[in-house]
Amino acid sequence: MRFSKSLAFVSVAVSLLMPLSAIGQMPNPYGAPIRVDMARRIAAAAIAEGKKNGWTVAAAVVDPGGALAYFERIDGTQVGSSEVALAKARSAAAFKRPTKAFEDAVAAGRHAVLSLPGAIPLEGGLPIVFDGKIVGALGVSGATSEQDGICAKAALATLAPAVPKVPAKK
Repeated sequence: MRFSKSLAFVSVAVSLLMPLSAIGQMPNPYGAPIRVDMARRIAAAAIAEGKKNGWTVAAAVVDPGGALAYFERIDGTQVGSSEVALAKARSAAAFKRPTKAFEDAVAAGRHAVLSLPGAIPLEGGLPIVFDGKIVGALGVSGATSEQDGICAKAALATLAPAVPKVPAKK
């Protein structure tokens, strides 16, 4: 009986994870944790994009293990957005993919994604890649999911000269 329950659990876990490989897991290995000065630059760029557009947002940067490296928010940002920004960053780091991949999967009817511990199905979380390795992740929250994603992408785009792009998977 115990073996059949274990086998059932493993089967469910595998079936939940299999579709995720099709929704953008990055092949990159994890690297050394992001440095605080780089985390601060990334968060500041996300905040600057929010301010430029009149959105009150929070930005959290975590290391590959999900530990908070840096956090910043615009005055007046709703309190809950602080926790959501951190959760988006942790989700992007843990699953090695943008959180938009989960949002898209749910929108496509793949609701099993919602049962994955720590998977946040809201745009705004992005892995941070340096020298081909995931060194952390950024999470932005406070505006709409799409606007959070705009802030996150703009923040990582500011690092383009410092963070080389990984070649697309063939």
